[in-house]
Amino acid sequence: MPRFFSSILLAVLLHGVSDEAAAQNGTRARDLGITPGVFSPGTLNAITDVKGVRVGHSTRHDGDSVHTGVTAILPHGDVVYHNRVPAAIHVENGYGKLIGKTQVDELGEIETPILLTCTLCVWKAADAMVAYLLADSTMENVRSLNPVVGETNDGYLNDIRARPITAQMVQDALSGASGGPVVEGSVGAGAGTIAFAWKGGIGTASRVLPSRAGGYTVGILVQTNYGGILSVSGVPLGRMLGQYAFKNLIDDGSSADGSIMVVVATDAPLDSRQLKRLARRSMAGVARTGSSFSNGSGDYAIAFSTIRVGSSMQLLNQELSPLFQAAAEATEEAIYNSLLAATKVDGHLGSVEPIPIDALRDALELRDR
Repeated sequence: MPRFFSSILLAVLLHGVSDEAAAQNGTRARDLGITPGVFSPGTLNAITDVKGVRVGHSTRHDGDSVHTGVTAILPHGDVVYHNRVPAAIHVENGYGKLIGKTQVDELGEIETPILLTCTLCVWKAADAMVAYLLADSTMENVRSLNPVVGETNDGYLNDIRARPITAQMVQDALSGASGGPVVEGSVGAGAGTIAFAWKGGIGTASRVLPSRAGGYTVGILVQTNYGGILSVSGVPLGRMLGQYAFKNLIDDGSSADGSIMVVVATDAPLDSRQLKRLARRSMAGVARTGSSFSNGSGDYAIAFSTIRVGSSMQLLNQELSPLFQAAAEATEEAIYNSLLAATKVDGHLGSVEPIPIDALRDALELRDR
């Protein structure tokens, strides 16, 4: 290990981890001076900075056995089936379940809200959303519906075999979705997730392009439940603290397996082909945090635009690079936010601590000296 990072590690070990880590809910990357990239965030630094986008959570914490939930992302306030938006799905590694992908691929649009939940709950969530949407008075003649539901596996902290998601939870997430600040951490679909062997969860961030690049907004929401060798703003925190994937080849260590769901929203006028390119770039942000997209990782990105191409001038391919950069930056920051906002969870098979925020702060301060 280079001398510089050896000195950081020594300082971290001497400092230890304080009780602050157990009560850090609400901490965000920018509170620690972590500002990935070059573009500025939106007002909320959230996916809801994209006008019209709404997010809702429904969370279930029952004792030490059930920690799971549902997170709903709505592209606008109308019935999505009647006002579909251009969309695309990118699969980086397909070890997972994403209901609705083939029709999105075929038609290049989404006709329902997006739901995130736990692995063995995707079918229950999809069924509950279909029932909820068909009950709308404007849907009485609808005979086909393509629900889009993604997942990550929270089976360590959550009794996943009980499939504890209920129809009411799905309804609550959908009906309670709103604009404004997005609750992060151990909430909704992130209630029982783990990332880099620390508590993962829901995170969000955004970027607004300069006016010379169109002034468009890119918003990201992530459900983090994957592994690797955590790097935060260039600091190899996982290696420094001895908690990283593949260490088990030498000693006990955490796994690189797991999954991440990334939802990308934008108000840039893009068609489905361009949105797939944008979704793919979000994985650059995932890679920057230390993922190598392992064999057992389900890594998916769902991208949509709130602007239908037919109602606005579609961007040229050569105009997309700033959007690609924005997606990578915001994804990286959203992942950090998911970790920093998470709290300790005592779960089904054990307990998982949040990322040691004091150790991270010290490492960042020493790096900047």
